[in-house]
Amino acid sequence: MNRNRAIALYLLGTLGQIWLICIIVFILRNLGIVVDYTTLIGMVAIGIGGVSSALWGTVIAIRYKKYSMKKIIKDFFAVKQKPSSYLLVLVFLVLDFGYVAFDGKLVLNAWYIPIILFFKAIIFGGIEEVGWRYVFQPVMQERCNYITSTMITFVLWGIWHFSYFYIEGTLPQVQVSGFLLGLLTNCFILAALFIKTNSLWICVITHSLINVFTQIAMCGNQYVLYFCKIIIFVMAVVISIKEQNKKETDVLVH
Repeated sequence: MNRNRAIALYLLGTLGQIWLICIIVFILRNLGIVVDYTTLIGMVAIGIGGVSSALWGTVIAIRYKKYSMKKIIKDFFAVKQKPSSYLLVLVFLVLDFGYVAFDGKLVLNAWYIPIILFFKAIIFGGIEEVGWRYVFQPVMQERCNYITSTMITFVLWGIWHFSYFYIEGTLPQVQVSGFLLGLLTNCFILAALFIKTNSLWICVITHSLINVFTQIAMCGNQYVLYFCKIIIFVMAVVISIKEQNKKETDVLVH
């Protein structure tokens, strides 16, 4: 399988699957059937739609990258990483949610809520990394630079998310501008982390923690938020450029 076909198959499979579920959900709702988290049929629809990126990411990883299923599972749960990788995750998270420390708060009804949200976020969030960061963006970067491939991923991942929100029934509640800014920030963070660490697990845990903090963080200083996001973008670009230069140097040396 060549690169262009791999990209096309991933997008056709991922978006085609979730759009098919959207059409089915649309028909069911117009027939008066409730499709959301409160019904069995809703949970099935959410599950099938939500797994699309991971499913087709796995297909491309096996067929194009020649990974085994064992390697993919091992990479997904590869908790043992360099301390510097986890430190970088922490830095990005502090920058991403540091604005909450200024006139904001974390809403916790019970101490164990973040733990529950974290494991839920791995299933309904972290698993997406198998498709978007583990497979799609690295394949895109074989033909585009980091910024271009990140922006392409942002647009397509955004389309995927809005489709998913429709299936969930939460689309009317989405604050579009805020969500898109957050998604763009996450794209730069996660792409830079994967380039730096080459770790699927690091992306999974970061994505999951971002989802958790997004649900419990309230208010905060917006000026600090925008300033920190600028720092994140600059950091992510610098990290990726340095890693790319390092790889090119290693290739020349060998």
